[in-house]
Amino acid sequence: MLLAIAWAVGMAAVLSGRGAGAAPVGYPTEALADYVFGCMATNGQTQEALHRCSCSIDHIADKLSYDEYVQAETVLRMQQVPGGDDRITMFRTSPWAQQMVDRLRQAQVEAEGKCF
Repeated sequence: MLLAIAWAVGMAAVLSGRGAGAAPVGYPTEALADYVFGCMATNGQTQEALHRCSCSIDHIADKLSYDEYVQAETVLRMQQVPGGDDRITMFRTSPWAQQMVDRLRQAQVEAEGKCF
């Protein structure tokens, strides 16, 4: 499994033009691999999907720092938690939470247009 992750991330770096070992600044390899694997699960387990998915995360990384990416992903997960608890509602209704999600979604839309 680890070998497959290393291969996928290495190939993603090579195909994206960054060169092996030149991951987006601040993005850990595990986060890149997780994104690429999830993207490939949705878009097909092909070499072309690998190229497009690595392009996508590279574009997102150019638009959002890793901390911003993690925060937006966390807000999205919290928005999906069932219930009306005040702590959960805060993630659904707060302007700051929506701004985080909007920035991530905008980066994803741009990546989709550029890479797919």
